[in-house]
Amino acid sequence: MAAAGAEAVAAAAEEEEEEAAAGGKRRLPLPDPESGGDSEDEGDSDSSGDGEDEEKENEAEIQRLEEQLSINAFDYNCHLDLIKLLRQEGELVKLRRARQKMSELFPLTEEIWLDWLKDEIKMASEISEREKVYELFERAVKDYICPEIWLEYAQYSIGGIGQEGGIEKVRSIFERALTAVGLHVTKGTALWEAYREFENAILETAQPAPGSVPSPKQQQMLCSQLERIHTLFRRQLGIPLLDMEASYAEYEEWSEEPIPETIIKNYKKALQQLEKCKPYEEALLGAETPKLAEYQAYIDFEMKAGDPARIQLIYERALAENCLVPDLWARYNQYLDRQLRVKELVLSAHDRAVRNCPWTVGLWIRYLLAMERHGVDHCIISEIFEKALNAGFIQATDYVEIWQAYLDYLRRRVDFTQDSSKELEELRSAFARAVEYLKQEVEERFSESGDPSCTIMQNWARVEARLCNNMQKARELWDNIMTKGNAKYANMWLEYYNLERAHGDTQHCRKALHRAVQCTSDYPEHVCEVLLTLERIEGTLEDWDAAVQKTENRLARVNEQRAKVAEKEAALAKQEEEKAEQRKQARAEKKASKKAKKNRIGDKRKADDDDEGEWGREEEEQPSKRHKGDGDGLLLEEDMELETGLFGRSGAEKPDRPANQKQKASTSRKDIPKVLHDSSKDNVTVFVSNLSYNMAEPEVKLKELFESCGEVEQIRPVFSNKGMFRGYCYVEFKDEKSALQALGLDRKVVEGRPMFVSPCVDKNKNPDFKVFRYSTTLEKHKLFISGLPFSCTKEELEDVCKAHGNVKDIRLVTNRAGKPKGLAYVEYENEAQASQAVLKMDGLTIKEHVIKVAISNPPLRKLPDKPEAGRASQFAVPRQIYGARGKGRTQLSMMPRALQRQSNPVAKAENGVVQNSPATSSEPAEEPKKMSNADFAKMLLNK
Repeated sequence: MAAAGAEAVAAAAEEEEEEAAAGGKRRLPLPDPESGGDSEDEGDSDSSGDGEDEEKENEAEIQRLEEQLSINAFDYNCHLDLIKLLRQEGELVKLRRARQKMSELFPLTEEIWLDWLKDEIKMASEISEREKVYELFERAVKDYICPEIWLEYAQYSIGGIGQEGGIEKVRSIFERALTAVGLHVTKGTALWEAYREFENAILETAQPAPGSVPSPKQQQMLCSQLERIHTLFRRQLGIPLLDMEASYAEYEEWSEEPIPETIIKNYKKALQQLEKCKPYEEALLGAETPKLAEYQAYIDFEMKAGDPARIQLIYERALAENCLVPDLWARYNQYLDRQLRVKELVLSAHDRAVRNCPWTVGLWIRYLLAMERHGVDHCIISEIFEKALNAGFIQATDYVEIWQAYLDYLRRRVDFTQDSSKELEELRSAFARAVEYLKQEVEERFSESGDPSCTIMQNWARVEARLCNNMQKARELWDNIMTKGNAKYANMWLEYYNLERAHGDTQHCRKALHRAVQCTSDYPEHVCEVLLTLERIEGTLEDWDAAVQKTENRLARVNEQRAKVAEKEAALAKQEEEKAEQRKQARAEKKASKKAKKNRIGDKRKADDDDEGEWGREEEEQPSKRHKGDGDGLLLEEDMELETGLFGRSGAEKPDRPANQKQKASTSRKDIPKVLHDSSKDNVTVFVSNLSYNMAEPEVKLKELFESCGEVEQIRPVFSNKGMFRGYCYVEFKDEKSALQALGLDRKVVEGRPMFVSPCVDKNKNPDFKVFRYSTTLEKHKLFISGLPFSCTKEELEDVCKAHGNVKDIRLVTNRAGKPKGLAYVEYENEAQASQAVLKMDGLTIKEHVIKVAISNPPLRKLPDKPEAGRASQFAVPRQIYGARGKGRTQLSMMPRALQRQSNPVAKAENGVVQNSPATSSEPAEEPKKMSNADFAKMLLNK
């Protein structure tokens, strides 16, 4: 019927085109513009000029949309825009053609169908035109189960009641509508009431004139019509529908006889069932799109009840709102295949599924199986398969699956008892075409065939060997399989060997195993064992000797190679251990150096307090030096401070600068006692990092930020030895729930930088622990976009993406400083929307940047066994010997040679006196005398 309707509409479009070519354009009747009185000629000419300009613009836009659709016929939004413009212009011929093309590619929504039907109803005046509208209605009700379209269909059919058989046709349409949507809890009542109103109108026309006595025929017709209305009331009251009480009261008022007990019993039973359905209906009314969870709960409820009609209806309701969810279609089709098994219903559902989700290979495979199961003609099945190949699957393996399903179908058609048949030749040509298709079409698009192990060729070889007794062809196929990179795998050789063993001869088995021993690299022992087993059972002495010699030589080479690999791995492991030991030693030396330096700073401060001389006063007055190019006023190493105190003399006292004030603030933090981290509270603590070093009062700032997650017990910022904030801290909460909620603040921008929030984990106990909040596997509902301009904002990207589906989340990738990298991840509600977005957005230009769009599938990270192995060499020597910033090509030593410290951390300088070297340190030495700053100066000036 749908095909006939399509042909009828197409024929009508051709007729209209002929009319337009002959005389002019046929337009839809448009509403007359409101007029407030007579207008002047000048105003009329201005308005007509504006109308002409607008018409020209619309014609140009229509031409552009048509050209775009000629390039990409699957542009859904382009179809909608074209139909909207054509409807606005009243171009009936082009509008019909545009709607027809769209309906061939996509199932149309309720709104599109209703607009189309109303436009055609306006133009339908002749009987032939009304028939075309009927055919259009028949197509509309097959796309989705829609109560509004069924109601419009039934009401339109009432207009043809005057024709022959008109009343019966209306009743037939109403009955079909009740079968389709009469059980709809919220919208079914409208159909029942419309049907009763129609029958009541017929009853009124059948009433005899006042004062006249009805004839027996009229009396019989009246009784029959009354019984029809009684039946409609009784049928409706037995179904759980909203406002059942009002329908029951209306029946009581209308009926002259008391309502039978059976009807009352059914009514009460339906009321009870309605009470059970109400929670699910209320959940659907209160939920937001797509309501999948609510619909699934409703489906599970109806499945337990077991009424097939109600199960089918709730599935159809869910699909009307979620037509692009492949899993929902798959579950519905599985239910129809296994439970209802009605041919028309099953095939219709499968057809709608693949039209809505053509990119899902599983739906196409189910469709092919269903058609085979219900005995559909071979030509139609082949046609559907060709449509599947052009559906645009998103993975190479999908094409392998659809080909395999079709080849299985063709194999089941073949009668292998015959030596040759048309079906067998078709199967062989299909196998050859499949191999070529994967090699050419699929590999060109995906850079892989999707079938690395050649499963289709393997199945072809098995069919030839087992079913056609053609081992020669099977051997040729296996030879091709091995030349495609599979010769190194033992399991491939053993598959071939088993095939030869079952359908070939011993000579070819032996030949295959000898080749396998030579080529296999993954499990050569297994192949050698199979060869020896064969020769032990069937071989001669010469065969046995040859097999033993070949296997021994092969295994010797394999063991030698494995020994070399093991030796290399052991050497690498030893190097890693040595590097780890060097790192450990370097850390220990660095720690000892810091400890000794801290002690020396304490002694120096004590000496400064005791000294009242000129040098000490000058040191206090001299402002601290900064790093070159550093505006934060960070202090230099202790050596640089000492040099400043000796040679940076200044007679006058200078006022404090901001750097000095910051230094004083940082100095004040030195006096704060350090709080050791309590690892027992890790579950209620989060680690916060990547904060700005310039953050003033981090405790106050972070407490305001994290109090939204729960009660904050303590915030512990980490400061350097000089009291400067190091950009990270620990936030301890009252309970674990608050700590888990705080993880949601990860990547929040604070003072221009993304703040990192992660669980507090002891890296010594869990050295491999690493927090990465995003998935590193294939996510079919998420897109990866590259090539974005750095100025692109999240809102601008969302405006582009939301045109192709419901966007759940957008993440712009930034570096640690919060600067954009031109990359983004866009998450859609389902993989259907994501797939459509890839087709529409890939290659799109945004702010003169051409973007690339793909399904999110991050490559696997190749992490070394020891993360610090690559950097071990640079830490083998303590970093302190190069200064605070490490060794640089442009770094000059500002330290007098007399004050330079030894690289050996054992030999320390304490208050200017160098201790004995390790060679002489065993002898007891007198404790050196401590010197003041003035003594330091005198000693240096005398040198």
